[in-house]
Amino acid sequence: MLTILVAEDDPNTNRLMCAVLSRAGYKVIPAADGAEALALLDEKHVDLLVADVMMPRMDGYELTESLRAAGYTLPILMVTAKEAVEDRRRGFRCGTDDYMVKPVDEEEMLLRVAALLRRAKIASEREIRIGGTVLSYDAFTVTAGGQSQTLPQKEFLLLFTLLSYPGKIFTRRALMDEIWDMTSETDERTVDVHINRLRDRFRDNPDFEIVTIRGLGYKAVIHP
Repeated sequence: MLTILVAEDDPNTNRLMCAVLSRAGYKVIPAADGAEALALLDEKHVDLLVADVMMPRMDGYELTESLRAAGYTLPILMVTAKEAVEDRRRGFRCGTDDYMVKPVDEEEMLLRVAALLRRAKIASEREIRIGGTVLSYDAFTVTAGGQSQTLPQKEFLLLFTLLSYPGKIFTRRALMDEIWDMTSETDERTVDVHINRLRDRFRDNPDFEIVTIRGLGYKAVIHP
């Protein structure tokens, strides 16, 4: 079970976020402020941190900076009432991976958490082997049949995401949020264009195919 640490000084908001994440199947550890969160991270394994910005003793910016300076690479979702662009910039400069403005929409929070956890898994693996096909994350290359080709970034990330979770159905919106991020204004039809390009590239690949699930989205199917 994946573990999420929630650092939020408002007791009601903390309980609500913990309850929502628990119902979604995560193990949740609450912290009343950044200092407590930092202490807990020294003692427990945590897969993702949800951190409020305005907290006593140590705020979300300071917490994030401290973690990144100490070499922690876990994904961080910063939650704040501050809506100014400069506040978002400061958050990303500190090292946060994503940013939500209060009041937090529960479904959106779960989507962002799931996306961050998937990205962390993909980034840690760096390479996928499917039969005789090898995807190298660091070089954006796919090697099959003794030949290697470098893919455009979006195409590679799209393929890497699908093959990281074979059989899992991704909606177009989920893939947009995963690859283009949630603030992108790119049309969802862009996903279809990239999928078609991938199919053209790998139409003769014997190890996998990308299948359309009508009315839902796409999934990768691995051939035995």
